[in-house]
Amino acid sequence: MHRRLSGLRPFHVFNAFVMGLVCITFLYPFIYTFSLSISDARYIFEGSIYLWPKGVNIEAYRAIFSDKSLVNSFFFTLLLTVTGVVGSILMTTLAAYPLSKTRLKGSGLIMRLIVFTMYFSGGLIPNYILVKSMGLLNTMGALIFPEIIHTFLLIIMINFLRGIPVELEEAARVEGASVIGILMRIIIPLSKPVIATLTVYYAVSYWNMFFQALIYITSPALYTLQIKLYQVLNVFMDDIKNTLDAEAAKAVINENMKAAMVIVVTFPILFVYPFLQRYFIKGMTLGALKG
Repeated sequence: MHRRLSGLRPFHVFNAFVMGLVCITFLYPFIYTFSLSISDARYIFEGSIYLWPKGVNIEAYRAIFSDKSLVNSFFFTLLLTVTGVVGSILMTTLAAYPLSKTRLKGSGLIMRLIVFTMYFSGGLIPNYILVKSMGLLNTMGALIFPEIIHTFLLIIMINFLRGIPVELEEAARVEGASVIGILMRIIIPLSKPVIATLTVYYAVSYWNMFFQALIYITSPALYTLQIKLYQVLNVFMDDIKNTLDAEAAKAVINENMKAAMVIVVTFPILFVYPFLQRYFIKGMTLGALKG
């Protein structure tokens, strides 16, 4: 027994070393970007920022939050994410609950049709025509309704619900509970892990929404943060002209602004994830194995 344990120690040390390198690989770009966003332009121009900030300067963040269009995009994206997540969780649950019942007639055919959409879509132009014909262009609905249910997440939810003992529902029916009562009092409370998993996925999807906003939204008041970031990056794509100090200084300041924009866009979703992590892992595991 002692020999077996001693033989495992080098393996654990090696694993810890490899995982440490992986963590550094993932953390370094974020730390570097944050350091760049709060460093003085002089040090950015010298190229001396490698890990920690130098000459702390938060002017980039002041410029971002003093820009009304950026603040508007931030709150619109936040509202889009909250509304979209609530709607998607509601619709996914309502769709998954009946489909999780094998006794439902035609459930097999319905599931095949749903899975079909994972591999084949209607295409960009038909989707655009459909959204336009529904009068959803330049509305939040254009960003929510086409993405209201993700097939992969629906399958995870269905598999999870199939793992809930049928006896619980039967006992509730004997007590006189309705279908809605069973769903609200039994199914949803027992589905918190998978709901947390779906919440993370849907939140990331809505918060990072770019392509749909680029296609369906033309009103600046409805630009998402990703669109604003895209505009910022496009505006500041000119190379530094070494022969002109003014142009070089402007480019350096723009690098500072770009880094600050990246932090503003990514921080909220990174802040939420740790609170849902334990549910996220449990929900993914159970949703993948049950059924």
